[in-house]
Amino acid sequence: MRAVPRLPPYQPGMRIGLLGGSFNPPHEGHALVTQLALTRLGLDRVWWLVTPGNPLKSVAELAALNDRVEAARRLVAGPRVAITDIEAQIGARYTYDTLAWLVRRAPGARFVWLMGADNLRQFHLWRHWRQIADLVPIAIVDRPGSTLRATSSRAAVALAPWRVPERDARRLADLAPPAALFLHGPRSNLSSTVLRGAAAVEQDASPAAIPL
Repeated sequence: MRAVPRLPPYQPGMRIGLLGGSFNPPHEGHALVTQLALTRLGLDRVWWLVTPGNPLKSVAELAALNDRVEAARRLVAGPRVAITDIEAQIGARYTYDTLAWLVRRAPGARFVWLMGADNLRQFHLWRHWRQIADLVPIAIVDRPGSTLRATSSRAAVALAPWRVPERDARRLADLAPPAALFLHGPRSNLSSTVLRGAAAVEQDASPAAIPL
């Protein structure tokens, strides 16, 4: 029998950003997005949803889930960020299934989906992507090299009628979906793909914990 899934601690009414991904490995770019979202969106918490595997990516170089979760916990320190493997606990493979479960399980929370602009470019390939936009507001964080292509992508065009001005960023969590906002701020060129290649050369690298 599968154990009852456990959510990170929260209180009804909390504004919670959801940052999903393989985190293979987690890096300072993820922490930068998290800090930007906490500050600019007025979030109370950010939950990192460490996925068992991305259906759109190869699992050939995917580290074990527990290893990625532990690496994420070593990277970020502080009460405002929670690292969770909830997708594995509930047996979800797709983001829509995870979000639908969270919305049902924690109806008092005000969730916001956090997405890099590079992911928005292929968002229309995600299963039930339009339904994802109907479940929770979405904050798209600018990424180097993705700005123009992301804003002209199929999903961005479809969400254009519900785009929220960036000056209203702190209202996003309170808005009924669909609602989408482009968030600009400090950007990082780091990527997990590049870091995996570097790790093969320097396996002893261990970044210090980033307080959030």
